[in-house]
Amino acid sequence: MLRSLVDAFKVPELRKKILFTLAILALYRFGAYVPVPGIPFHEFAASFEDSGVSMAMLDLFTGGALSNFSVFSLGIMPYITASIIMQLMQGVIPAVGRWAREGETGRRRITQITRYLTLVLGLINAIGYLLLFQSPQYGVVFSNEVPTWLTSFIIVFTLVAGTAFIMWMGELITQRGIGNGMSLIIFISIVSRVPAAIFSSINLNNDLASGIAITVVTLIIVLVCIPLIIYVERAQRRIPVNYAKRVVGRKMMGGQSSYIPLKVNSAGVIPIIFASCILYFPAQLAALFNVGWLQSFADAVSTGWINWILTVLLIVFFAYFYTSMVFNPDETSDTLRKQGGFIPGVRPGTATATYIKNVIKRITLPGGLFIALIAVVPTIIFYFTGNALVQAFGGTSILIMIGVALDTMSKVESQLKMYNYDGFFK
Repeated sequence: MLRSLVDAFKVPELRKKILFTLAILALYRFGAYVPVPGIPFHEFAASFEDSGVSMAMLDLFTGGALSNFSVFSLGIMPYITASIIMQLMQGVIPAVGRWAREGETGRRRITQITRYLTLVLGLINAIGYLLLFQSPQYGVVFSNEVPTWLTSFIIVFTLVAGTAFIMWMGELITQRGIGNGMSLIIFISIVSRVPAAIFSSINLNNDLASGIAITVVTLIIVLVCIPLIIYVERAQRRIPVNYAKRVVGRKMMGGQSSYIPLKVNSAGVIPIIFASCILYFPAQLAALFNVGWLQSFADAVSTGWINWILTVLLIVFFAYFYTSMVFNPDETSDTLRKQGGFIPGVRPGTATATYIKNVIKRITLPGGLFIALIAVVPTIIFYFTGNALVQAFGGTSILIMIGVALDTMSKVESQLKMYNYDGFFK
């Protein structure tokens, strides 16, 4: 791996992309510590420490920006939520579904609507956070030197502008850097909380030796689980395909054998991200309306047995849903038929499409249950132990980190092989 990283920096074009990506991520982390104008920082930080579990999880996905009430307090969640809505609309609204099938033109239209929807959701969230932090629970009091309405306007405008800036940075990474920009922003937000979580784990108990032992054991368990997660992430069900011989002009074509690679977890970390956004959406609503029962409901679905059950169900659902969005068995069957390919023992056409659908259904369920298990078990452990390191390295966090890391490494590897270098994966 070290040699591959050295080779990556030997390629001028790839080196520029990597350095550009790192620069954008560094700018994002800098913005997470720039406070919003007009906020009494120290008083707010002290009151945020006593906030509920739902706010703590939202803070995790913003990389600590929310607890700092920085310009990036809203994080990437408004964009992710807008993306989820547009994904769902593709199966509900026929016009949006047609846009998704129109190629680049349709994708640009969907992207533009997603951007506008992100700003709308960001505005709602910004107003909600402002009302919440002005409530007695947090007690943020603005200075009398500036009119309250002007301070409120500046805060809301700054938060929405921060969301737009994060969205722009993510798209810049996707277009000019390496990997998916939005995923990398989530990745760096989670990773940035790990050092603080390690120190918190060590100092969790009064006994320092016990804290160090628990922290070391936790890290060892995480390191042992990583190869297993990578194995499942890269596992495939290969459907064999044969191509019939045919004469084209004076040449004999076909006669080869190949396969259709179907990943056990073809949705990657998308079900985790989508499920997390759905479960933490009530926390965002609670921040907006600041109602007691709504806050209690947000805490209930953010932790505890209700959260565990809903997490499993939502992850499995989104695993099936996203797989059906990205892989169309009917199109695959039609392409095989046009190319003279067939699955041994299966008739071309409808029978082939049905066979592929059944295979996808069989492998998606264990893949979805696996990532759901990885997501829920650490959450249960954190619920009973309160160890911040378990939360930072929880199933959701570690799956997102591994999934994004593998995706980024695959992008770098494809670039390396263009220049005849060995990649990361042998």
